[in-house]
Amino acid sequence: MNDAAIEALRRAVAAAPDDVDLRVHLGELLARSGRTAESLAEAAVALQLAPENLAAQALMRVALDRSAAPAEPTLPHPGFDWASAEAQLDGTVPPMFVTQGAPDGPVFEREASTITFADVGGMDRVKERLDAAFLAPLRNPELRALYGKKLRGGLLMYGPPGCGKTYLARAIAGELGAAFINVGLADVLDPMLGVSESNVHEIFQQARRDGPTVLFLDEVDALGQRRSKMVGNAMRGVVNQLLIELDGVASDNDGLFVLAATNQPWDVDPAFRRPGRFDRTVLVLPPDLTARRAILASELTGRPVESIDLDRLAAATDGYSGADLAHICEAASESALLDSVRTGRVRMIGMGDLEAAIREVRPSIGEWLDIARNVVLFGNDDGSYSELRDFLKRRKRI
Repeated sequence: MNDAAIEALRRAVAAAPDDVDLRVHLGELLARSGRTAESLAEAAVALQLAPENLAAQALMRVALDRSAAPAEPTLPHPGFDWASAEAQLDGTVPPMFVTQGAPDGPVFEREASTITFADVGGMDRVKERLDAAFLAPLRNPELRALYGKKLRGGLLMYGPPGCGKTYLARAIAGELGAAFINVGLADVLDPMLGVSESNVHEIFQQARRDGPTVLFLDEVDALGQRRSKMVGNAMRGVVNQLLIELDGVASDNDGLFVLAATNQPWDVDPAFRRPGRFDRTVLVLPPDLTARRAILASELTGRPVESIDLDRLAAATDGYSGADLAHICEAASESALLDSVRTGRVRMIGMGDLEAAIREVRPSIGEWLDIARNVVLFGNDDGSYSELRDFLKRRKRI
């Protein structure tokens, strides 16, 4: 019965790969059926889609605990014919533990980033901060040597979801003329003991070998979560290995630039914020007026539009994230499409469609702002979130 349910769920997940609840349900069934490795894989993908999902986190803990438990040895029947079994499976099942000719470790895709700051509309304050804290010292080695400026540590970008942190990381890679490696939780986690730590090491080694490279750790709160909150010890090794590699960057960083992004910086282990690691932080806020206009223009490019007042739309979407703006354009396009189907007459996307979409789509960062408010009020003793506090004051959230 479980096998039939698992196969049905697999088909459902294949049809809706971004449905986290469905994927977690599949992982739970796999775990109950003793298929721990498959359960762990589903948990990893679910956490990559929604790192804060409590059910996915619980599934990951269960799967990791079961994968770490020693399996009871099973002995073959005394009369088992090994030679016959091998002959039957030859060419069907690949041999285990054969390393000859295999690569030393996983190979991570390097992208050639063609995006620069010129492609990022607005956000001048963020670009200035990034340039002053990160890019200017890298571009001016002579001045760096004159002032004794050390290229130590990395850069952590934080802020509400959907506000362009990954896009900015690609733009930094483009500004530096460096390749771009995007690393998430699923790229690191492995059910085999010690392999996750090995994956972390190989990621950094490949980035060092193939420099210049921007190594981007996406959703670093999932990879580098607070060790004090960990129930099991499986992820502790990953956090420790990341810290070791970041310390190594301080002495062997030629051509390697480490960036990270998170929506929840308060969930990142404090050790990551020490000097020489992610000691520079940049708050990436919802797009300003200029950025909103640029995003709307980009999202509407290639669509059949007429009489669109971008300035009016940008002014009406204060507080919306970049992802929200993309959703507004998609909703307006859908409205025009359905109307064309209903009337049998193709029409253009107009201001009415977009303004109706703005009324329907609410800003998605409200929950994040509520969490941030509590952090600023009760967890900002060292002043780490002073810039965030100023933003919340301007938004009349505190």
